[in-house]
Amino acid sequence: MSGMRPTGRLHIGHYFGVLLNWVRFQSQYESYFSIVDWHALTTKYANSRAIKADIWEVALDWLAVGIDPEQSTIYVQSAVPEIAELHLLFSMICPQNWVEREPTLKDMVKMLAANESEAAEKITYGMLGYPVLMTSDILSFRGELVPVGKDQESHLEFSRDIARRFNHIYGVDYFQEPKPEFTSTPLLRGTDGQKMGKSFNNDIKIADTAEDTIKKCKSMVTDRTRVARKDPGHTDICEVPWPLYQVVGQNLTAQVKEECESAAIGCVQCKERLAGCINEYFAPMRERRAKLAADPDHVFKLLEHGNIKARKVAMQTLAEVREIMGMVTWSSLNS
Repeated sequence: MSGMRPTGRLHIGHYFGVLLNWVRFQSQYESYFSIVDWHALTTKYANSRAIKADIWEVALDWLAVGIDPEQSTIYVQSAVPEIAELHLLFSMICPQNWVEREPTLKDMVKMLAANESEAAEKITYGMLGYPVLMTSDILSFRGELVPVGKDQESHLEFSRDIARRFNHIYGVDYFQEPKPEFTSTPLLRGTDGQKMGKSFNNDIKIADTAEDTIKKCKSMVTDRTRVARKDPGHTDICEVPWPLYQVVGQNLTAQVKEECESAAIGCVQCKERLAGCINEYFAPMRERRAKLAADPDHVFKLLEHGNIKARKVAMQTLAEVREIMGMVTWSSLNS
């Protein structure tokens, strides 16, 4: 089980960092992939009307890169209210200091707030419970393998802690501890050398046009020690293009290394060639995405079908959790 917040169109860091594993695993495991719109509210609560359009963009990207609704269950988090109830139950057994010390939460606050007083307002009750809700996302489907980006590793450790605590308190062995699975490229840098992300305005979108891709590649940070065109380059300290060649132009890496380090080509030419590699790699996905976007009814029907499948599983898990906890099962819940 895994998921992504709907924050708009996805970038190639999402693809190489997470989605490649999703595509690979869906033929090997029973797979559940969620567009986690409640999580989006932790930072977009004041602009919640934009989330609907962002769900659409994420769904298009997933389908375009090869997430197959015939093999995987693709659903929207808020269409499965049982996840919210399980989140509530987990919150009752989660110690307060567990959520307060969560490192990813601190990073989110630093990114959103300019100072301490502003940070106090930014940390909502919902944001504080982000890792508890993520735990509910995973354990609602008894997820054992969680293919995520490297930045979600601490959240997953938190989920394992909650699974162990639930089992210990109620004397059961019900929840397995979910394990992470990373791709061989868990982190890609954006055009400026920072981690690739929409908020940094340094990303290359899966759905970008060929022209936009070329423009963005031209702005990439390369080898900062290379001053003049005639100076030999150093691929080992080339910040952005060289790591990208490893994933979209592997057949060219030996040539690129030789030409760069002998000053046979300059950084501008090298980045233009890289843009060509990226465009060639993503061209089939961009074409599929355009076709899907032209038939929105079909895409929304796929999501509705996934919502129904996901809810049936989550309802079963919640019923079993309530029984383990000895809670009253009201007849109205089954009507």
